Amino acid sequence: MTTAFKIVGSEHVAQSPLGEAFEDAADVALSLAPEAPIFCYSAEVVHSRAYCFLTGFPGEVAYAVKANSDPDVLLTLAACGIDTFDVASVEEMALVRSLVPHAVLHYHNPVKSRSEIARAYRLYGCRRFAADDAGEIAKIAAIVGDAPGIEIAVRFRLTTNGDSAHDFSSKFGATPEEAVGLLQQVVAAGHVPVLTFHPGSQCLKPSAYARHIAEAARIAETARVGLAVLNVGGGFPARYLASNVPPLEDYFRAIAASVDAAFGPGRPALECEPGRGLVAPAISLLTRVKLVKLARHEVYINDGIYGALMEVNQMPCLLPRYRVIRDGVTVAGETAAFVLYGPTCDPIDRFPFALELPLDIAEDDYIEFDTLGAYGSATATRFNGYHSRETVPVRRIFDGR
Repeated sequence: MTTAFKIVGSEHVAQSPLGEAFEDAADVALSLAPEAPIFCYSAEVVHSRAYCFLTGFPGEVAYAVKANSDPDVLLTLAACGIDTFDVASVEEMALVRSLVPHAVLHYHNPVKSRSEIARAYRLYGCRRFAADDAGEIAKIAAIVGDAPGIEIAVRFRLTTNGDSAHDFSSKFGATPEEAVGLLQQVVAAGHVPVLTFHPGSQCLKPSAYARHIAEAARIAETARVGLAVLNVGGGFPARYLASNVPPLEDYFRAIAASVDAAFGPGRPALECEPGRGLVAPAISLLTRVKLVKLARHEVYINDGIYGALMEVNQMPCLLPRYRVIRDGVTVAGETAAFVLYGPTCDPIDRFPFALELPLDIAEDDYIEFDTLGAYGSATATRFNGYHSRETVPVRRIFDGR
């Protein structure tokens, strides 16, 4: 499979510090008996997901660094041939540049200070900036001047209609009517017009992309602007415990067909910027049981809502699959509903619903949660001093089977 990738030369990509891989998280628990939570990372899963996007998506694939900025993830993606990165800050730019010096950077956060725009442009060579407001476009234009090849991506929004777990349109994006004027402003300033949208995180309906693409064509036609690029954003889903997720191929087909129907032979170049859909399945979290209150059916573990499991509290539909590990094997047998708490002193540090766990679950057992490659380490806090985030390599990630 890896022979299908465009492998980047070693002179362009730093080498990963991870050593020889464990078999899986159960092997990690048996071999290391870790006291602190540990991320188990499979480069092979990243390779497999990258292969799906690079061979299936009908355009350029960029990686949304905000989902997981771990250097080993970035290095693996670069080795697979992904050399364009969607960055939300100059700090993410600095990280990517340190690992993949040749990378193309898309500054797709539509809210930026003047100093951030200047640093991105002058220090990191960024030539793509997103905007959803006339004032933001004016700021960018004032800083880059009449430099050739500057791309400004106008971000528009539609209501998500419940198609996704997290509605990005509540914060970002111009209305279609506003986007018409913004595209015209970009062209008048002498810059390259790009249109972009985001259907929402964990988008479960390929038709959501088709709806946005059709609107993008109407915006461009009304503005009388020929788009250089249409960026369809992220939103590609991962498989969680309660998620009925269509295959990625359904999304790619829907996008290709919609672009052909909406734009015809004059279609713009296409881009996507997956985060969750690309890296979520590649990492699991191995936690250790600190205390069991059997009479109250309560279990306390060494990570929680203030750590790698933050998304579970915000969006319960993103509950990962899980298993209990003891002596290097999965614990089977009769189960019961337990309330699960994290290690901090805050009462909100608990799962929003009970989990089915073995009746004999005990202190020093381990609980592995899968699908935490996206927003697991990225959003973890240091509350109460709990912040041990070691990553170890594994060959296989638990996937509920």
